[in-house]
Amino acid sequence: MGMYTKEVMDLFLKPENMGEIEDASAIGKVGNPVCGDIMWVYLKIDEQDIIQDVKVKTFGCVAAIATSSKTTMIIKGMTIKDAYKVTKKQVAEELGGLPKTKMHCSNLAVDAVQRAIQDYLKKTGRSLDELES
Repeated sequence: MGMYTKEVMDLFLKPENMGEIEDASAIGKVGNPVCGDIMWVYLKIDEQDIIQDVKVKTFGCVAAIATSSKTTMIIKGMTIKDAYKVTKKQVAEELGGLPKTKMHCSNLAVDAVQRAIQDYLKKTGRSLDELES
């Protein structure tokens, strides 16, 4: 128990934005074969490229569940451009830090969000360059 901050434990015990979005604009899936964590991120994006809703389905450890929940809380209401720039470090810092051994696997949600945004851009016939410029 001492490994994790109070923020991590709180979000593990009462995660926010868990579940699926039936008619999601985009879905991103990532997995880490080393620890077996798997995660799906569902985004609902409006015409202004704003993330109106986000849900996540996480099969993983304490840190994986806490980081995926925190990531959804960070990106909800952001434009896809801003959401794409959220970093694993930022998520970990907002949780008061993560054990070094957990950084690699636990922080998959940022990758899942980026995959979902890439999926959305593909569906809407746009390129990633538009976000990175």
